[in-house]
Amino acid sequence: MIRLNRQVTVFGSAIFCVVVFSLYLMLDHLQLDNTKSPNNGGDRLQNGQLSILQGKIDRLERLLAENNEIITNIRDSVINLKESVKDGVPDGGNMSQGPYPELLASPPLVLPIDSQDCQFAAREFSKPADGVQLLDVYDLLTFDNPDGGVWKQGFDITYQENEWDSEPLQVFVVPHSHNDPGWLKTFDDYYRDQTQHILNNMVVKLHEDSRRKMIWSEISYFAKWWDSIDGQKRDAVKSLVERGQLEITTGGWVMPDEANAHYFALIDQLLEGHQWLERNLGVKPQTGWAVDPFGHSPTNAYLLKQAGLANMLIQRVHYSVKKHFSSQKTLEFFWRQNWDPASSTDILCHMMPFYSYDVPHTCGPDPKICCQFDFKRLPGGRVSCPWRVPPQPITDGNVQQRVQMLLDQYRKKSKLFRTKVVMVPLGDDFRYTDALEWDQQFQNYQKLFDYMNSHPELHVKAQFGTITDYFNALRKSAIDPGHTGPSLPVVSGDFFTYADRDDHYWSGYFTSRPFYKHMDRVLESHLRAAEIIYSLTLANIRTSGKRNDFPAVENYRLLTEARRNLGLFQHHDAIAGTGKDFVVIDYGTRLFHSILNLKQVIVNSAHWLVLKDKSAYSYNPSKAFLKMVSKKSIGQLVPTCLFSSRSVVIYNPTEQDRTSVVTVYVNTPHVRVVTDHGRPVPAQISAVWDEPTTASTELSFIAQVPALGLGVYQLGKAARGGAETAEYVFFRQSGELSVNVKHFTVNIPQDASTPLSIHNPHLQVWSSHTTGLMEVRHLKEDGSEHQVKVEFAWYGTTSNRDKSGAYLFLPDGVAKVYSPARPPVIRVTKGSVFSEITTTFDHVTHTLRLYHVQGVEGQAVEICNSVDIRGEFNREITMRLTSDVDSKDRFFTDLNGFQIQPRKTMAKLPLQANFYPMTSMAYLQDPGTRLTLLTAQSLGSASLKSGQLEVIMDRRLNQDDNRGLGQGVLDNKVTASSFRLLLEKRGEKPSTLSYPSLLSHMSSLYLNHPLIPMAVSTEAESLSLSPLSPLASSLPCDVHLVNLRTIQSKEGGGPSDEAALILHRKGFDCTLSNRNTGLLCATTQGKIRTEKLFSELRFQSITPASLTLMHTPEEGSNQEEISLKPMEISTYRVQLT
Repeated sequence: MIRLNRQVTVFGSAIFCVVVFSLYLMLDHLQLDNTKSPNNGGDRLQNGQLSILQGKIDRLERLLAENNEIITNIRDSVINLKESVKDGVPDGGNMSQGPYPELLASPPLVLPIDSQDCQFAAREFSKPADGVQLLDVYDLLTFDNPDGGVWKQGFDITYQENEWDSEPLQVFVVPHSHNDPGWLKTFDDYYRDQTQHILNNMVVKLHEDSRRKMIWSEISYFAKWWDSIDGQKRDAVKSLVERGQLEITTGGWVMPDEANAHYFALIDQLLEGHQWLERNLGVKPQTGWAVDPFGHSPTNAYLLKQAGLANMLIQRVHYSVKKHFSSQKTLEFFWRQNWDPASSTDILCHMMPFYSYDVPHTCGPDPKICCQFDFKRLPGGRVSCPWRVPPQPITDGNVQQRVQMLLDQYRKKSKLFRTKVVMVPLGDDFRYTDALEWDQQFQNYQKLFDYMNSHPELHVKAQFGTITDYFNALRKSAIDPGHTGPSLPVVSGDFFTYADRDDHYWSGYFTSRPFYKHMDRVLESHLRAAEIIYSLTLANIRTSGKRNDFPAVENYRLLTEARRNLGLFQHHDAIAGTGKDFVVIDYGTRLFHSILNLKQVIVNSAHWLVLKDKSAYSYNPSKAFLKMVSKKSIGQLVPTCLFSSRSVVIYNPTEQDRTSVVTVYVNTPHVRVVTDHGRPVPAQISAVWDEPTTASTELSFIAQVPALGLGVYQLGKAARGGAETAEYVFFRQSGELSVNVKHFTVNIPQDASTPLSIHNPHLQVWSSHTTGLMEVRHLKEDGSEHQVKVEFAWYGTTSNRDKSGAYLFLPDGVAKVYSPARPPVIRVTKGSVFSEITTTFDHVTHTLRLYHVQGVEGQAVEICNSVDIRGEFNREITMRLTSDVDSKDRFFTDLNGFQIQPRKTMAKLPLQANFYPMTSMAYLQDPGTRLTLLTAQSLGSASLKSGQLEVIMDRRLNQDDNRGLGQGVLDNKVTASSFRLLLEKRGEKPSTLSYPSLLSHMSSLYLNHPLIPMAVSTEAESLSLSPLSPLASSLPCDVHLVNLRTIQSKEGGGPSDEAALILHRKGFDCTLSNRNTGLLCATTQGKIRTEKLFSELRFQSITPASLTLMHTPEEGSNQEEISLKPMEISTYRVQLT
């Protein structure tokens, strides 16, 4: 006991020294020095020194009066030193503690956060006088659905004939063709059958008359077509663009889904499109065009603004919101981000007022009349008007009467807006495929326009226009200085969840095809990791000056293909899960191939970087130097040969020095792991359960890898003293249980009513002995206990005629709790690296895991569900967390992994309307606690009762929901989904805005970007390897490296020597605890010294640019300091040497 006390004092004093030292550094505004490890001088502390240290604390307290939390935490840590150290020792001895001085420095107990960095999240939100906050609009609306007459979901519109006498009505008719890159056909089939003909006819038909206009959005199709046309046709296209007849809108690879897409992928597909346009057309898009995504996110508005676009258009918005905006004349507004106190994020946005973007719903409020002006529907064609009054060709005899009809609609539509400028889209899905349709539309409309424009008494000027033509006229009329036009309102918030009619809420697609939503994020994480390590490798090769056969061009081709496959999947019928079965398979095949190709890029780059002697590098595709060995790709890692050993290289794709658990398959339990300096590493041998009760073996060990760096570890055979073996306990309420496994201690107690519990240095979890599902969570830091109960439940579909499908969620009432037909098998694993409780039900295998690691990985409970509902009929399975957090009717979901949107569960809305997209997290809170569920895939979530959070895991639906897909959702797969659950103490801060904690941001980063292990081939074991630390230190805690993306060279498809460095400064809440994070970072008010960013590489040039490199400001080249505002995403064009 005396010895333990002495150890406690020594260890405690060491921690205390680190904390005080860190504080002094912070006071001097110095960066943390990650090269020193002040953790071994503790035994030289005499008793008298404690009082000196106490005096220093008092002095620090005076200096840091405003930084209360840090001081309070330090004082607590002094008082509770012995207990905290005692708690820090897991069952298996002090395995996970030993900080290895040669790897990473010891982290401070409390993160050094600059007090000014806390002010952003703490400030009160002030709404502008003319501001509209969508949460307030939801409060205001009754969501009733009275019959509005010809405009079913609206109201009767009237006007006076003389309203345009002083200022004539300006009409811009905007021809468009909406080309889905995959939906009812695959991308390639659509291109072959329709898209190429649309684009070929466009060149011919626009050249026939200079008054004709057209807009185009999807660069994925445009690029494919461009590759197939000759130089003459390309020149013709360029002249159409220069003359303003053809406008490229948005310019992304696709028109992305805005609910499920992560901001990394949204940026990447926009970059891919804009870079293609820059190289081939020299075009810079000005206006966003999003007529088909099923609900709209302010994240997309922010990204378009950052890319340098000035305007945007949206269409699919809840019909009650459209009606409200129409009645208030707020359909044209400046969309501003929630967190923006000024107007720097404003982008001018047009919301289309009616049901759809097709011709019947765009010329005015009466679809029966508008349909008569869709000249593709002339009698004798393949499509007709459902209102049974067909269009008529325009002749001298009927032109006057047809003009009166159409102008009446234009005038009525214009009454919903504040200016005398009206925009009328003219198009639909895959329109203008044949020459006849071009002639029918353009010739008939030109006759109508000629008549209108030659009769001044009509007070109208009508013409074909692009969408930017329209916005330019709108700005002139409403905004330009010197013009006393109406002012436009400011709107903040998002447009989810979308309903197009009745109670038909589009919340089903937040979860549909979850297998592919998960695969999307795996590809995303691989792409980011590959981009960064590839860019670092090219810079390293340039610096070394050594000739080599590194496959730079070949690997760049793989990167480009992966960018484009990920980009294609962000399409609003791809990641949404709303395509035909065979189309989904086509997307999935592309995703999978790119994941494999990116593994190749990572392995090739790591091969160069990890070699000590670069002249020993040689590229041999048939004999790989490194091989991916993550748990997901089964491979025999440790050889059976007794004394042989294998090197494992581990890549950390995150911008933080990191301590995380790595798991690989092995073919023997007798393994030891050491660092490249020969130090033993905490490791655990566990069973891999092929069935609930039979197993092979895997190795998990705690790796420490520098930010963006490579760590080197040795795995070898160990007769004894190697990795500890996990122990297992099995439970089942009834029935025999036989477990077939070698090497492991297995216990099957007779009394199955023992309470189940696992714990680590931070947490203890108690689970039900009958289900294995979590019930109570204990925080060791303050000894508090919280009820957090996990259960599963089923939703059915309504008995009404309209039922749930790929898009719609139409449940048959509240979910019914899942009760399995037979008692589940419960398996408890206890080990030195992790412990877990796994329950195997008929439809879901559920695992709760705790890592025995100090810091980020140890603070959360990891939850993994493997769901199989392939035998079900019209059912959806949900995971529900029920806690004692008093959240009332409020909860929070993220938008695209970029920002947090406050939500309010509304009793006046049907159950399905209260579901929202969750891309990376959702949380509940009360004045003292926050419960956060972090997710590794996008799913639909809700909080239907106070303290409750639920997530739909998978849906199997036997019918179409009448939105054009023409099938149900019956292609379910066994689908794994991963989460982390955080419980955090918080200080009360009443505010309309909310931000995650730094711990939450980091946990999400680690969950989405795991360490990547690679085994060195046996033939290459003789070569010397060297760990890599490319960054001088971790980036600031609140700065995320979104990407370091090598730019394509101007000639050919290979890499240039430039890259896009994209950084995001995250908003975070300081009122949540920042203790024991294990992180080696500080906050720096968003400032980074460029010469101190990398350890060996240097910036030859660094130039700020717009998000997608389209625009470069006049000044600011070669900055010495990067400075980011909170929430800001910024791109720099860089050259590294």
